[in-house]
Amino acid sequence: METPESRDADVAAFEPAELPGPFDTAAVSGTPELPGDAPGPAGSGAGDAPQAGGGRGGGGGVLRGPYRALSVGIVSVVLLIAFEATAVGTAMPVAARELHGIPLYAFAFSAYFATSLFGMVLAGQWADRAGPLAPLTAGIGMFAAGLLVAGTASGMWVFVLGRGVQGLGGGLVIVALYVVVGRVYPRRLRPSIMAAFAAAWVVPSVVGPLAAGTVTEQLGWRWVFLGIPVLIVLPLALALPAIRRTAAGRADPRAPAPRFDRRRLVPALALSAGATLLQYAGEDLRWVSLVPGVAGAALLGAAVPRLLPAGTWRAARGLPAVVALRGVAAGAFVAAESFVPLMLVTRRGLSPAMAGLSIAVGGATWALGSYVQSRPRLQPRREPLTALGMVLVTLGIAIAPAVLFRAVPVWAVAVAWAVGCLGMGIVVSSTSVVALSLSAPEEVGANSSALQISDGLSNVLMLAVGGAAFGVFGGGAVGAGGAPVAASGAAGSHPAAFASVFVLMAAVALGGVWVATRVRAGGPPGPPRRPGTRGAARM
Repeated sequence: METPESRDADVAAFEPAELPGPFDTAAVSGTPELPGDAPGPAGSGAGDAPQAGGGRGGGGGVLRGPYRALSVGIVSVVLLIAFEATAVGTAMPVAARELHGIPLYAFAFSAYFATSLFGMVLAGQWADRAGPLAPLTAGIGMFAAGLLVAGTASGMWVFVLGRGVQGLGGGLVIVALYVVVGRVYPRRLRPSIMAAFAAAWVVPSVVGPLAAGTVTEQLGWRWVFLGIPVLIVLPLALALPAIRRTAAGRADPRAPAPRFDRRRLVPALALSAGATLLQYAGEDLRWVSLVPGVAGAALLGAAVPRLLPAGTWRAARGLPAVVALRGVAAGAFVAAESFVPLMLVTRRGLSPAMAGLSIAVGGATWALGSYVQSRPRLQPRREPLTALGMVLVTLGIAIAPAVLFRAVPVWAVAVAWAVGCLGMGIVVSSTSVVALSLSAPEEVGANSSALQISDGLSNVLMLAVGGAAFGVFGGGAVGAGGAPVAASGAAGSHPAAFASVFVLMAAVALGGVWVATRVRAGGPPGPPRRPGTRGAARM
């Protein structure tokens, strides 16, 4: 379930400093906010108004007062997501080999990505209509069920089915968590809870692969999948009662329930199918792959405008630019990161374990970047801070391929990736905070869904583009989830193949610096608009 928004340490350490008249750390207006201030206009998210039973958010932080149980609960859910993402990826190659399913290895990843995109759309509507509790509960249950199906699979197609069920659950969970944050936490605390989400990834990023590798070697790969559902009990016990008390039901029970727009589910299915076809076409560099590639592009062209805010493609100021920036940052960074371990193994002779450890420090700097954006004194500077984050992301991607030259020490990659992850921590958390601030309470689900769709879809597209460039310049094919596989032996991958990927992704990230200047965090949001409506774009 790993996406950049999921990595958005210790929670208490990242709480904003208590100031006389706490500052609004989402910085929609950049002005101080007093505990007794009246709530702002509908849809603005201003003030510390009562939040769905959570009480008035006066002083204190995310581990105090009415927020303590909820914060511990939802951070536990993110911790589980993080551990699963790092552990399952380690066991996946062994599972595919023992199930005689290496040719279907790609589908174990694309099935997850495709169904999670659909789950994100479904969760947005479900949460806006009935509150986040139901989609979160269903998502965690489906996530566990998918792990059980995969862990007991007798063949590779059953394994792929389990991954698809797991992805649907993951899409439901991640959007529901964002709705909880938008519904319960006042704006001044949202940067802190996002920083806590990032912190929850630090330990699993280091421990997860080691633990999964040990379990795989000693007990077998199945126990990696079968053991994780047991861990779900703790997040359920902590999070669900707290969410039931604070965020159950609609944002405004007095208002009519939003209609469940089934017409949005059709483009959601088209989005999932199109992303799968494009990913397949990017992995299979043959002329015949043009057919699924063109079909996938056509499906996406029809679906995306109906699922993202109008103006996203041109980064119109306001919410469209926020959604576009999340996609640009996530896609460029994830695609580049997928090639770092292979580059170190094949061009510099590192072991897979050492190659993985070379970028592990990024987990800590990602959390640091999320912490930096949560500081109250930086909130009035949200826009330049986000642009700075994209500059750091661009530098990290651009510097990493320097290790293709033997004279450059391999630790240069660790430094480059620490810089890039610092920027990603700033950008991912900032876009989450600003998107929630620009959303009316009844629109948090739809807008959170748009943010996650941009993230996930961009990952698939940039991996396809990077994989195609890698193959064209002599690197071979790219396996599922962006895992590169050299066509004639890994060591045969030409340096130009790696360089082409990093140059392309650095160019995309550099474009994100301009997009960041279009993110409007200041001023109250205008009348709320559904993603896909003309009014969503603010010029």
